[in-house]
Amino acid sequence: MDPILATALVFLVLIGVLASGMWVFLSLALAATVSLYAIMDFSPDRIGSIASLIIVRSASSWELAAVPMFIWMGELMFRTDISDRLFRGLTPLVRRVPGGLLHTNVVGSALFAAVSGSSAATTATVGKITTSELSQRGYSESLALGSLAGAGSLGLLIPPSIVLIIYGVLAEVSIAKLFIAGIFPGLLVAGLYASYIAGRCLLNPTLSPKENFDPKDAHPIVILSNLAPVLSLIVVVLGSIYTGWATPSEAASIGVLSAIVFTVLTRQLSWDIFRDSLANALKTSAMVCAILMCAAFLSSAIGYMHIPREIALFIDTLNISPYVLILCLALFFIVLGFFLDGISIIVMSLPITLPIVVQAGFDPLWYGIFLVLMIEIGLMTPPVGFNLFVIQSISGKSIGRVALYSIPFFLLMCIAALLLVIFPEIVLWLPDTFSSPVNK
Repeated sequence: MDPILATALVFLVLIGVLASGMWVFLSLALAATVSLYAIMDFSPDRIGSIASLIIVRSASSWELAAVPMFIWMGELMFRTDISDRLFRGLTPLVRRVPGGLLHTNVVGSALFAAVSGSSAATTATVGKITTSELSQRGYSESLALGSLAGAGSLGLLIPPSIVLIIYGVLAEVSIAKLFIAGIFPGLLVAGLYASYIAGRCLLNPTLSPKENFDPKDAHPIVILSNLAPVLSLIVVVLGSIYTGWATPSEAASIGVLSAIVFTVLTRQLSWDIFRDSLANALKTSAMVCAILMCAAFLSSAIGYMHIPREIALFIDTLNISPYVLILCLALFFIVLGFFLDGISIIVMSLPITLPIVVQAGFDPLWYGIFLVLMIEIGLMTPPVGFNLFVIQSISGKSIGRVALYSIPFFLLMCIAALLLVIFPEIVLWLPDTFSSPVNK
């Protein structure tokens, strides 16, 4: 069968079952089964044998052990006073910068992203304190909510990132190198956001009122004590990975243990917090792992149909510029972001797009960061922009208004993606320079 037609049939089946309201992991498994049966004429017994082999192999991946651990760590942090401490610690540091406390959204999200690995957890944890504080102090509602929508997505890019772990497992790329590669792009996006906020407030000072601060709050010891929980977790988790002392999966376990120790030392650990955080982590992890196992089955089905190789050869015959290819993929991912979450976008598109991108001469490591950036853009686009829903629940504003506020930050994220295409060294320089002894 023609590869383009085969690809279209696979996506039609997948979109059809997703549109029916079926769970994502079942949709992936059904699309793989129908494709192998209808296109390859495989028998049910052979399809069952392939599915069982692939699913068991995928479920046995050691790298996936990091996913529930990072999720649990984020759940524990969400249920403590870490966001209040973070806000109090950042307040005296950003008070003299144009934009004032609006920068707590950006800096706070960047710091919390380095311990949670989740965009939703980052947005909710930072937003539950900054949203009300900025509103009460008279800061611009559009900048406050828009910057939170944009900065909250940094949870996917700044390591440790659950989405980067998933990409590394599916694309067979070093997770440790992906973590290193995400640092500069994450700082680039945060810098663009902070520069935009500062520029807007310089042009219109009424967007950020002047504040009076207690000098005691600006004492270095007070600032350090407030920021210590987040900074210590960053050092423990990322430091153990980059020094080669622990793999990402082992570092995730160390992070959970450190988070539990923090809750014990601050006398915040209760049976309810322990039970609820563990239960939510288990539910989320089960969902993610089920999707990944069925995604591996779909990837194998696509491989049996030789779709990636045939499409790569077809695109090669078109002689289109690699940059035109990346532009087309960017538009494709932005459209997918209107309807799907980040994990679904990765598992659905990666088996087809990765071989094409590699064939065009792009590094798989670079493509992983670019893909995550595209997913972050999707988090700010309705109707399925997860960050928008989180902010709506926190602020009580309509989805339409929150989406409108996030437009400037959506455009800044697009500029960041363009810079990664023009200057791939933003992604590749640090991993090439800092060679981690950890394989994954």
